[in-house]
Amino acid sequence: FKLKKNLKASILIANYNNQNFVNECIKSLKSQSYKNLEIIFHDDCSKDKSVIVASKYKSIKIIKNKIRGKYGSINQIRAYERAFRISKGEIIFFLDSDDYFVKTKIKKIVNIFKSKDKIDVIYDLPIHKFENNYLIKKNKKKFINNYWPYIPPQSCISMRRDFFKKIIKNINFKKFPDIWMDFRIAIYLIYIAKNYFILESNLTYYRQSILMESSKFKFLSFLWWKRRMQAHNYIQYFFLKNKINYKKNLDFYLTYIINRIL
Repeated sequence: FKLKKNLKASILIANYNNQNFVNECIKSLKSQSYKNLEIIFHDDCSKDKSVIVASKYKSIKIIKNKIRGKYGSINQIRAYERAFRISKGEIIFFLDSDDYFVKTKIKKIVNIFKSKDKIDVIYDLPIHKFENNYLIKKNKKKFINNYWPYIPPQSCISMRRDFFKKIIKNINFKKFPDIWMDFRIAIYLIYIAKNYFILESNLTYYRQSILMESSKFKFLSFLWWKRRMQAHNYIQYFFLKNKINYKKNLDFYLTYIINRIL
């Protein structure tokens, strides 16, 4: 479809108990070089003062969810889905509330959407933010081949409005609770839609903290291997559901064996 010159961008923020990071998150949006945007802040039953912090900013739509589910991955999907329902923008940006954007991110992403009519999803790359330093993440190929490449985090994903309506129907199910929205989106894009573009620019600060739910999946830990097995099971389920040829690979057998040992 033809895009307007001055596209409206909707930034959907998913928050749960991140009061210490909400200011930095919202300020990064208020200071964007691109001004035609709206901010929608979805709070998922936080027990801290996240909503109070967000309420200090003008022109922000706030959703207060009253019932939080058992699984963080499903809660995140539902949060973005609820925020999307009240959004108006032609371009949708996802942002977890402990992350934040580089000042020029929205402008750069919107300009790419304008120039690439057949692209529905754009990934930028993260800047891993630790407590005392930063790490620029590059888009490198993995040493061991499996069914999923490097997948940038949720806050690095933006997409056209109509495509979100389409993809949410294909990822919003309760099976595989350790498989998060960014992985589900990526697999759909790689094997079904194939309409994405990876921008080799680091435009999103991706916070690394022990407070993050993902921090419990420490590399090569028991939970890391358990989640990896679930990722393989997700791939098998997805392939069979979409009539894609599936064969168990070396990574699958290695993961399976280690799960049996642990």
